[in-house]
Amino acid sequence: MKVFISADMEGATGAVDWDDVMPGKRQYERFRRLLTGDVNAAIGGAFEGGADEVVINEAHDGMMNILIEELPEEVSMISGHDGKGMGMMEGIDGGFDAAFLVAYHAMEGTTAAIMNHTWSPTLIRKVWLGDLRVGELGLSAHIAGHYDIPVALVTGDDKVAREAVALLGDVETAVVKHGISRYAARCLTPAKTAKLIREAARRAVERRGELRPFKPAYPMEVRIEFMSALQASNVSRAPGFALVDPTTVSFACGDALDANTKLSEVFRGRDRVFGPIP
Repeated sequence: MKVFISADMEGATGAVDWDDVMPGKRQYERFRRLLTGDVNAAIGGAFEGGADEVVINEAHDGMMNILIEELPEEVSMISGHDGKGMGMMEGIDGGFDAAFLVAYHAMEGTTAAIMNHTWSPTLIRKVWLGDLRVGELGLSAHIAGHYDIPVALVTGDDKVAREAVALLGDVETAVVKHGISRYAARCLTPAKTAKLIREAARRAVERRGELRPFKPAYPMEVRIEFMSALQASNVSRAPGFALVDPTTVSFACGDALDANTKLSEVFRGRDRVFGPIP
């Protein structure tokens, strides 16, 4: 039984502000440890539920946030940013039985969701897979679904838990904080969230046979709404992209990996591929 963990950071225990989750900011080192605690709780629950292998992919910012020295020796972890074509889901393949999305956040524009955004709070406003609007949770789940792997656990605030259930159905969730605004929450203590995450992770592994992968129908049109018309105009000049309205572009794709490649080019390779996007 093999579990894949994608670990973001905005949904970590106690984190409520960019100062908590951005390298070099005043609270970052403290919240690296709290994120690591959430990941360790998910690992512990996975092993209790019957997993015999866990692989973690760092999925936040420079993707070097988790303190590897505090992880158990039985796991392995993919760190670093450059060359990770699968981004937040780097390392997943058909050999896994379940995926966990740990410390995730809700999509851009979600009311009272902590640090809500979709990939970039200065670039992307909305993303649709066909007619279905998704955030980072949905984008990660549809890559897992490409390999017939269900997302079995989502941890973060109450808003991302609600988003997960709406998209994925009866998935296990662990709510570590309740959003009051984008930058304020009623936070549970690390001692409490560790128990919640561990118990949810154990149940997630035990229930893996009940859960279904997220598999939207392909081929499909993917649309991206940008923060500005200039951003959309720059992107629309790239081969395969078309301007839908002043701030929205679309592209056709044949499967989830194709969609991920094009979306990744917009986000990570935008300066090289499309020219500067302010």
